[in-house]
Amino acid sequence: MTATKDTLFEFPCAFPVKIMGKAHDELAQSVLAIVTRHAPDFDGATMEMRASSGGNYLSLTCTVHATSKPQLDALYRELTAHPLVKVVL
Repeated sequence: MTATKDTLFEFPCAFPVKIMGKAHDELAQSVLAIVTRHAPDFDGATMEMRASSGGNYLSLTCTVHATSKPQLDALYRELTAHPLVKVVL
């Protein structure tokens, strides 16, 4: 495991990424495509999904095997750039 100066995380690690967006048929598939591009070993079957009480929004949690801060930074950048995604935590 390695810790870098610019982060408190030790890599590799299991890192949960929470994505919230408009409830849309394409949201989960789009998020899965982006996540697997940055974490090829991510198993889409482990993605957790929860709809908002009004059904207008969807929350997705993807726990990825993070190997570096640049990997996570690139993943966050691509997710936040997607038009259906509202928030990434």
